[in-house]
Amino acid sequence: MQLIPCPWCGPREEAEFSYGGQAHVPYPDSPAELSDEEWAHYVFFRANPKGRFAERWNHGAGCRRWFNAIRDTATYRFERVYRLDDPKPGVTELARSREEGTAP
Repeated sequence: MQLIPCPWCGPREEAEFSYGGQAHVPYPDSPAELSDEEWAHYVFFRANPKGRFAERWNHGAGCRRWFNAIRDTATYRFERVYRLDDPKPGVTELARSREEGTAP
């Protein structure tokens, strides 16, 4: 079983968490003005890359809080977790944490 590092509780078993989709998806400025097709694109269309991907996760069996994570979708390795109010880490910061061995 993989351990996922919760920003509030620390490392916990994977079974305690649920996936919440792509992180950092901005809400439309004027949703009422969107066509049905544009609204459907906002609601249903998400990126599905192979490699690093920013995701939302929920620690449902623990603190019940949401957080963001940078996870490699090919290896399932969590490279970084951060609170929702923290900015998305840049590529430079991710590379530095990987070199220093501080990535979870």
